[in-house]
Amino acid sequence: MKIEVWQGDITTLAVDAIVNAANETLLGGGGVDGAIHRAAGPALLAECEQLPELRPGVRCPTGEVRATAAYALPARHVLHTVGPVWHDGQRDEPALLANCYWKSLQLAESLGVQSIAFPAISCGVYGYPLYQAAQVAVTETLAWQRSHAQPMRIVLVAFNTATAKAYQQALAAAGQSMDSEPRSPLLPPLGDTGLAAAH
Repeated sequence: MKIEVWQGDITTLAVDAIVNAANETLLGGGGVDGAIHRAAGPALLAECEQLPELRPGVRCPTGEVRATAAYALPARHVLHTVGPVWHDGQRDEPALLANCYWKSLQLAESLGVQSIAFPAISCGVYGYPLYQAAQVAVTETLAWQRSHAQPMRIVLVAFNTATAKAYQQALAAAGQSMDSEPRSPLLPPLGDTGLAAAH
């Protein structure tokens, strides 16, 4: 299987798990975090509020992940991960971002997840440079796919064309061909919007 790139709204994907680019409180926020909370409904916030605080206001430290149900979303699970805020690249940002992907995949595997979709973690208000973030996403997901059977289907979701292109460039640089080989019939399509060329 290949890493897929899909441009559109992650909240519409009927995959087993979607990853939320959350903040440490896990109580919702802007960008994809706010969109996921709005689409899931108030029960998601209620479950997040029940997760233990490690210290005041911190339910999930940067680079870690927590799982909840998905409620009104078509997915079954939401995996909340907290990406690093970009400062200068010298404060462990690449390692912390890599942890977001790897630990989300570890948790997904333990939950029996067959398909998972990631947003562009840290690329919104956290300011991570898009192509550098795409390289981390591609490196971690390809490494996982080479060494693990599940999740079988990994989708990198782009919220705009620039993000989709960054993912496609990073996949090409990592050696994944950009052909349009058909997906296995065992894997349902993601929805009405098509996959980007790097599926």
